Amino acid sequence: MRLRHAFLTCAAALGAGLLAGCDGLAPVTSDRPENALAFPAPDRPVAAVVSTQFSSEDDRDERNEAQVVMDLAAIRPGMTVADIGAGEGYYTVRLAERVGADGRVLAQDISREALDRLGRRVEKERLENISIKFGDADNPQLPPDSFDRIFMVHMYHEVTEPYAFLWNMWPALTAGGQIVVVESDRPVGRHGLPHTVLFCEFEAVGYVLVEYIERPDIKGYFARFERGPARTEPEAIKVCEAGS
Repeated sequence: MRLRHAFLTCAAALGAGLLAGCDGLAPVTSDRPENALAFPAPDRPVAAVVSTQFSSEDDRDERNEAQVVMDLAAIRPGMTVADIGAGEGYYTVRLAERVGADGRVLAQDISREALDRLGRRVEKERLENISIKFGDADNPQLPPDSFDRIFMVHMYHEVTEPYAFLWNMWPALTAGGQIVVVESDRPVGRHGLPHTVLFCEFEAVGYVLVEYIERPDIKGYFARFERGPARTEPEAIKVCEAGS
């Protein structure tokens, strides 16, 4: 795939785990990224990031979480996958094993400290099919036409610029590529996001829901989306109400 040449130059292998524990909401601020100003701001609270680890890896493996999610997402050897909000590396290292030597995993996060720790982990475990990339709050900075799957696990509710973020993510998918989201169906301040709000925000940008499953065993719901016929122009995006 295209990514194997371009994206391995990111070097410094890193693996990804789940994102953050939340403890309240991020403060309201007018300091939006300049490139996000063309997009509407969300009409909902955004959870503050207080940790780059959702739960202990042992606890998650006892629930067989990663295997369940990768099975639902139909992850196969040879695929190229991005793990957004990679954090401590829980999903990245397991995705790397699943896609195998012919596959690739890109770990992305907005925390340089988390990526530094992840890099040390990947180097220690000699995981040669993982690369790392620093992202922005409004743009995951992914190479175009590169990913069969993009994972966003227990982190979407922390994205401060969801419309800009999803819009900028669109070109990174391959034909038939999908975005996989795992979230908890509860208020944002309690480390989650109602699934109706998730659906609305994705659809506002032009994505189409492919599958939605409630899965208590992974402490949330599983949803996956594909690109629709056209990406909505920024000025035409309709803001979703928090209660929608």
